[in-house]
Amino acid sequence: MAEVTVTVGGRQYALNCRDGEESHLALLAGIVDAKTHTARQVTPGLTEVRQLLFAALFLADEINDLKREAAGRQVRLPLQDTDDAAAKSIEALAERLESLAERLAPAPAAP
Repeated sequence: MAEVTVTVGGRQYALNCRDGEESHLALLAGIVDAKTHTARQVTPGLTEVRQLLFAALFLADEINDLKREAAGRQVRLPLQDTDDAAAKSIEALAERLESLAERLAPAPAAP
């Protein structure tokens, strides 16, 4: 188990993490620290707890926006029986994938 010291909201915190995850944890703490800095700028005089609360709310808002954006990109296009062009494109893609899989598959061992 590794230990890393991070600074968030002007305070240092010693945190434990799995070996090799120190830099990732430091990166995440840097993101939270930046949000606490934004909270201090937007609303001066916040207590440390409120800075962290606002930082969490800012991050939650960003996550919510990203989820909505991702959901909007997952629109499914309905295919109808008469959509021959789409069916041909899908068949051609399937053939290309099968061909690629055959080329990448290891050759069978000689008996």
